[in-house]
Amino acid sequence: MALFETLYAGIKGIYFSANAAFGEDENEEEVLNPKEIAVVVAVAICLSILLFSVTPFFLTSLLNLGGGVLFNIAEGVVRLSFLLVYLAAVSLVGDFKRIFQYHGAEHTAINAYEAGVELNVENARKYPRFHSRCGTSFLLIVTLISILFFSLMPRADYLVRLSYRIVLIPVISAVSYEILKLSDRYRDSRIMKVLVAPGLALQHLTTRQPDDDMIEVAIKAVKEVERLQKDK
Repeated sequence: MALFETLYAGIKGIYFSANAAFGEDENEEEVLNPKEIAVVVAVAICLSILLFSVTPFFLTSLLNLGGGVLFNIAEGVVRLSFLLVYLAAVSLVGDFKRIFQYHGAEHTAINAYEAGVELNVENARKYPRFHSRCGTSFLLIVTLISILFFSLMPRADYLVRLSYRIVLIPVISAVSYEILKLSDRYRDSRIMKVLVAPGLALQHLTTRQPDDDMIEVAIKAVKEVERLQKDK
């Protein structure tokens, strides 16, 4: 439920940002309505399933590895390769550099908040732009958990195995989400630090060093969330 709540909050954020970016003032009619946003999100989800679930399965099937653990590991490698190429390609787009800087600012602000220091730009700048609970780490966990899940599934024909890749997406995502939270609970453990290291390394692709103005925006956002939590 928390995962779907996060997704809903993200869609609302996209909806707000789109209208704020393209609208000239508060009185202007909304540029994008909720139905249009829903269509965009639905198309994005379908493309993600096609790119990161169906296509890796199809390409791995061409290797004639059977349907065992070796097949699932190879499929996981293909899926992870797709993810790395996708993130690397996106990072080359000019506008995304600024988005990734804000992503880094978000992490520095949250790291400062969780460290219990006073939230200001000077303090936040001392903290890294990487965070163990980042969505980038989540994507890596999803890839690894999918290898485990598909290896446990009974052997079946081609279409049934393909259906696993689609039907089990919510289950794999939910389990991965809980593991992500668990990694934070035991973040001081040496073993956990080793396990989360690949996810943190992957964030070199999805974050950039932010400037002070971006950090200030991130701090404002964190303080606003804190205020809303207290008002509940």
